[in-house]
Amino acid sequence: MQQYEIVIVLTPLLSEDIAKEAIAKYSKTLTDGGAEIVQEDNWGLRKLAYPIQKKTTGYYHLTEFRAPGELINKLEIELRRDERVLRFLTIALDKHAIAYNEKKRSGAFNQKKSAKTEEGAN
Repeated sequence: MQQYEIVIVLTPLLSEDIAKEAIAKYSKTLTDGGAEIVQEDNWGLRKLAYPIQKKTTGYYHLTEFRAPGELINKLEIELRRDERVLRFLTIALDKHAIAYNEKKRSGAFNQKKSAKTEEGAN
């Protein structure tokens, strides 16, 4: 199974509960299709780089998962049909991206900064 990352941007007109419900629906679609969710990260309401459908903000959600390739097409069709979704992007991760994400999750990047500041203080 290939490892993927998907970022979904939902319309800002939704309440936070409805946005969470929409994300739960897509997470369920993934797990029902045989995917294993590695990590989910809710970025919340953020400003868009450019207006989409006259909206300047959106709810961002990142999901990292392992799934068979056929499942991606099914998921993207559901995302295109949903009026709550402004944009989405699915990326297949290579071995370097997977290693980077694992380091990021373990906090390796933050530890180096704190170690350097402690050395500078001594």
